[in-house]
Amino acid sequence: MGIINRQKVKQFLISGVYDTPENYLRKKGVKIGKGCNISPCHLSTSEPWLIEIGNYCRIAKDTEFFTHGGIVALQILYNDPDLDYFGKIKIGNYVSIGEGCKIMAGVTIGNNVIIGAGSVVSKSIPDGYMVAGNPIRHIGYTEDWYKSLKEKGYDLRTGRMDINDKKELLLSLDDDKFVQKPFVKCKDEK
Repeated sequence: MGIINRQKVKQFLISGVYDTPENYLRKKGVKIGKGCNISPCHLSTSEPWLIEIGNYCRIAKDTEFFTHGGIVALQILYNDPDLDYFGKIKIGNYVSIGEGCKIMAGVTIGNNVIIGAGSVVSKSIPDGYMVAGNPIRHIGYTEDWYKSLKEKGYDLRTGRMDINDKKELLLSLDDDKFVQKPFVKCKDEK
């Protein structure tokens, strides 16, 4: 018998039975607002009804949600099988969560928040913050970033283009029209 690809099985179930990842999560008990765009993600929890997602949120693929903690070792060490804890996850409106993030139990994510790909969210995030990293750290404010993008002319209107028109436009632009990240600095550098 061949190896079963769990991701393909999951994708089949989501696409065939539930139509969309949003419907799959709703069926499991997650509260989801309107206008959300949610890619296939992981519910590393047996309590999905403790998760609430606001309106117009984007959650990229492979995001994981945890509503309880790993305290099995404490249960064993102290011979206390009744020890357990849970935390609700509350996500505000207009939140963008990058690919591969981990959202931990008890976290509240405010409105208008951007979370960078691969981040581990173990603390709550106020409205309007941009965060990234493991553990997350504040890297800016959503409104400031929006203004910066507009000032730099990043309103290229590619969202409604077909792929060929988009390719033609992007390949015709000068390098200064693309995001360019600064080089990493060594601790010894001043």
